Amino acid sequence: MTAAAGARQNLGRRGVDAAAEPHGSRAGDRERGPRSTLTLTVLGGLAMLAVAALTALGAWQLERRVWKLALIDQVEQRAHAGPVAAPGPAAWSSVNAGDDAYRRVRIGGEFLNDLETQVQAVTQHGGGFWVLTPLRLPEGSTVLVNRGFVAAGQRDPATRAAGRIAGPTSVTGLIRMSEPGGAFLRSNDAAADRWFSRDVGAIAAARGLKQNAPYFIDAEATPGGEGSPIGGLTVIAFANNHLVYALTWFTLALMVAAATVFVARDEWRLRASRHRMAAAAGTKPPRTWRSDARA
Repeated sequence: MTAAAGARQNLGRRGVDAAAEPHGSRAGDRERGPRSTLTLTVLGGLAMLAVAALTALGAWQLERRVWKLALIDQVEQRAHAGPVAAPGPAAWSSVNAGDDAYRRVRIGGEFLNDLETQVQAVTQHGGGFWVLTPLRLPEGSTVLVNRGFVAAGQRDPATRAAGRIAGPTSVTGLIRMSEPGGAFLRSNDAAADRWFSRDVGAIAAARGLKQNAPYFIDAEATPGGEGSPIGGLTVIAFANNHLVYALTWFTLALMVAAATVFVARDEWRLRASRHRMAAAAGTKPPRTWRSDARA
């Protein structure tokens, strides 16, 4: 037989084989057999667990969103309500963020202007400092009052002497919780008198305040002398990304479910294709997938 005749014969055989191959089968089907029932069971179980877990996380984020919206509404009501008396020493141990943060209060006393502390801040007026001044109450205890913001050029109290309040006075503002430690990548340094957060405990210790409230008060804007700290700059903002998180978890659950359906369809098609091929050849399907290839 010549080489040309042999090539034609081989080509003819491939043509016959291709014609006998069931429609829709692929080369990959001949290379990989269907997965075992045990493998599919394990994969299916893991997929169901993943979908359930991701769906539960999404539902939890929706619940968190409801809680956060209620918290925001509660804080807004506190901040705009009429002022009440600030918690005194007898109530300090029970003051907490959940019940008292941003509550509008009024308190009377006398500023200890010589013990003020400047804390670095950035506001709508630019960079500068918060001015925290101890307010001595009639019974002798103190409360730190954030009188407001001053620019960097007014950090020295001598540049704003007209704005310093002497004698008995009253302050209206919002209760704020202590901010211990410092800011991001910057720690408070009491020895160097560098402050990046309103850390009530550390500031009170640095200024020798023996009986000081565990909170501070953000003072409202009040008329004052030239260079007075600008009060009333409290920003009430809460991160509320729970809806985005919920949609992310639900999307991942749908993706896992879609992938599971795709794998299941591919396995069914592969088993059906192998069954048709075996039937066309007059042989029985392999035992590993014979019972699952019923068409």
